[in-house]
Amino acid sequence: MVKKIFAKGYVTLILCLMYAPIFVLIAFSFTEATLIGKWSGFSLELYTKLFQNEQIMTALKNTILIALASAVVSTMLGTLGAVGVYYCRKRFRKGMEFIGQIPILNPEIVTALSLTILFVFLGIKFNFVTLLIGHVVLTIPFVVLSITPKLKQMDPNVYEAALDLGAKPSMALRKVILPEIIPGVLSGFVLAITLSLDDYIITAFTRNNSFQTISTYVYGITAKKGALPPTLRALTTIIFLFTLVLLIFINIRSKKKEVKR
Repeated sequence: MVKKIFAKGYVTLILCLMYAPIFVLIAFSFTEATLIGKWSGFSLELYTKLFQNEQIMTALKNTILIALASAVVSTMLGTLGAVGVYYCRKRFRKGMEFIGQIPILNPEIVTALSLTILFVFLGIKFNFVTLLIGHVVLTIPFVVLSITPKLKQMDPNVYEAALDLGAKPSMALRKVILPEIIPGVLSGFVLAITLSLDDYIITAFTRNNSFQTISTYVYGITAKKGALPPTLRALTTIIFLFTLVLLIFINIRSKKKEVKR
């Protein structure tokens, strides 16, 4: 009995530490109060000002664009990479899995600075493509990390059986392997979007100065004014709800596919 109470209390404490700041943020996005802690009544004024601010809306559109583009590219490349490594020889697979873990543990500043030096060395001008490459490099390892457990749960002989029955490798990949690992692919896709939305360091190093994202906009305006504008409370609430809805949608789809099986 005591253990159950302790366990429930521990879980409740962890959940409060994780989500209490977010709930406070959401609550104070519905008031005009400049300072957090002073409630001045329910209002949608911050959302109205947010959608009227051209700089913020441009930064938001750019952020969503780069997040979706990098997530699509990294999910495609990460899926093919994870499947390719899984069906390699055991020694080679172990080596590749070790190499794939390095970018995850590697400090982001190292990756950002390395990409910057590489682009300068190759004479590549910083633009949307360099920013996209940076975000893909950032997110691919996490996509592979999401897909690999699903591959290990799959029967390793299914792919060879499909080939023996006359299926081409591309068809076996689409019809046999992908349906088995699709929950991991979707999880990797959502994780890639989240990482891209949240990124500042790689964005700051690989973008053109005229291309603003939410992270660079927030940093820039904080450096100038020394405080965050109240409208950013509404903006971060929208980003959180967008991520939450996307996660719920993907989980529902994954459960439906598991039920069909």
